[in-house]
Amino acid sequence: MITAIVFVSADVARIPEVAEGIAALDGVSEVYSVTGQIDLIALVRVRTHEEVADVVADRLNKVEGVRSTETHIAFRTHSRHDLETAFSLGLD
Repeated sequence: MITAIVFVSADVARIPEVAEGIAALDGVSEVYSVTGQIDLIALVRVRTHEEVADVVADRLNKVEGVRSTETHIAFRTHSRHDLETAFSLGLD
């Protein structure tokens, strides 16, 4: 599974609508509105790099109100939750 983190700058007056439009796209698992220089962060989870291009370049960038994006591809997961699952013996 490939995870892409997409920073989205949006028209300020349309942030909620832009977030809903992005969240409705297949391949987008989560959308967060955030503070700082960007407006939204979208998590894209797909199986291939071609699908990342399809979601981000072909569909997400075309959502009305999206001004620009910056995409980062995750290559390793370090979350505590994932590590606990990996080392779990399955005992409660």
